[in-house]
Amino acid sequence: MSVTDIAAYNANWLKAWTDKDVDRLCGFYARDCVYHDPQTAAGLKGNDALRAYLTGLFAATPPMKYTPDEVWPIPGGFCGRWYCDIGEGGTLGRIRGFDLVLLDGDRITLNEVYVHALP
Repeated sequence: MSVTDIAAYNANWLKAWTDKDVDRLCGFYARDCVYHDPQTAAGLKGNDALRAYLTGLFAATPPMKYTPDEVWPIPGGFCGRWYCDIGEGGTLGRIRGFDLVLLDGDRITLNEVYVHALP
């Protein structure tokens, strides 16, 4: 994928996160994907486990708007930095995140998510 393709892919993927669209999000991931974020440090394996996690996560969290910042192609995928405003208009805070994404075609096989709060 070119940088332009990666940027578009990343923007569409982050929009699905913003929309809390579990079906659309799971469509980005391979059936046997591996997913890590600060709440799943041991990781999740497989699309079914990811679907269950996202369903619970989205039910328990306020609105979150993800905004892409930069992407960098790497062998087999990309890294992407983004911002997330939590609550309507960011009233509950803001975080910056970074994803390591490995792809098989257009499906995510590995996603590692790193985040930190912003003042």
